[in-house]
Amino acid sequence: MSDSSTSALVAQLRSLVRSAAAGERLPSSRELIERYRVGPGTVSRAIALLAAEGTVVTRPGSGTYVATKPAAAGEPLDTAWQTVALTDRSVDTRSLTGVLGPPPEGAILLDGGYPHRSLQATRFLSAALARAGRRPDAWDRAPAAGLAALRSVFAGPAGASPDDVLITAGGQSGLSMAFRAIAAPGSPVLVESPTYPGALAAARAAGLRPVPVPIDDDGVRPDLLAEAFAMTGARLFYCQPAFHNPTGTVLAAERRTRVLDVARAAGAFVLEDDFARYLSHGAAAPRPLITDDRDGTVVHLTSVTKAAAPSLRIGALIARGPVLDRMKAIRRVDDFFVSRPLQEAALELLSAPSWERHVRRLGSELRERCVKAAAALAGKCPEWTIARLPEGGLHLWVRLPPGSDANALARVARERGVVVGAGERFFATEPSGPFLRLNFAAAADIAELTEGIRRLDPNV
Repeated sequence: MSDSSTSALVAQLRSLVRSAAAGERLPSSRELIERYRVGPGTVSRAIALLAAEGTVVTRPGSGTYVATKPAAAGEPLDTAWQTVALTDRSVDTRSLTGVLGPPPEGAILLDGGYPHRSLQATRFLSAALARAGRRPDAWDRAPAAGLAALRSVFAGPAGASPDDVLITAGGQSGLSMAFRAIAAPGSPVLVESPTYPGALAAARAAGLRPVPVPIDDDGVRPDLLAEAFAMTGARLFYCQPAFHNPTGTVLAAERRTRVLDVARAAGAFVLEDDFARYLSHGAAAPRPLITDDRDGTVVHLTSVTKAAAPSLRIGALIARGPVLDRMKAIRRVDDFFVSRPLQEAALELLSAPSWERHVRRLGSELRERCVKAAAALAGKCPEWTIARLPEGGLHLWVRLPPGSDANALARVARERGVVVGAGERFFATEPSGPFLRLNFAAAADIAELTEGIRRLDPNV
């Protein structure tokens, strides 16, 4: 029997249940077979589905009965009491999706935080997951800090010990964990301006107050960082020193030590988000800021998710001292440990020669797309400016002409079947001008990428 016949019978039985009273017995299986001219297998599957969703109750040897009915479909519920119970602790996620919401079906994506599926390591990852799943201990409980071998893989680039590493369920989970571990609710957290909207959302969800510190073409300005620490008394600075999202900026070599010195003088932590470690466009990525740290100032966050696949939610927090113990404690309270099969698959992936080949291929593809996107913008939207081509990451940060309305432009783009990210949500407070963030890796191929940019032409 086909799934369609089962679905049809389920619909018929739901209609029958709606007209029956709670506790009323349904026709027997034989009666249902005769009435709806279906096979016994179809009846069994339909009854099982209705029982699983709580619509009916089966009693062996007695029959099938209508369950106690929930509120009728469409009947409004009185949930006003929840507003009082929840008080004012709402979690604002609008910065994650933008004011226009999810992308419409069939639109060309020039927004978002991941490469297109064709650029992901899905083939390698599928093989790695299959090998990991065959391990006899694949479904055993994992250590709270993560598998020792996987911690060693993440420790290497950071110049750290595996004992300094805590495996996380991706970068966003690591952000949330670090914010809650380091800063108390109500306290300020310094952030680059502009910055990653997911960090702003995570900080606010932890009860923190983001305070912007401007960046320029060389990264965050140490003089303004020192001033912000002095004015706010903050004990945490969140930054992206390598291939900054959204601007692509790399923290200049001469500023690395100054940033750490400023944080140390303030008695503060630096939360280094190294999300783009595997997204360099060919040249080696800058070494992590934590490699310059000798005082436990830097809490380093990294992830393989963006370079591998969105559902490989594996990352790492690297820190020294009591702050690592605090984050480990939060891990135990939150979810005990990260899924062992995913950790095993990530270890298989990162340890295989195919991973290095994938990263090199991805870097080459990203470089080509970045150059082609910039050239297309220069031809179709010459009044839009890009300060510099990024050497890593997924995005172009585009400044619009003065007086432009980036949100209005994004709405018009959607009407033309292309999705772009208005820049307002990348700022903790007022934006410094009209911007768009364009993801040159999200389109299916270069042809779709350039077609999407053609549709942004104001003269089309």
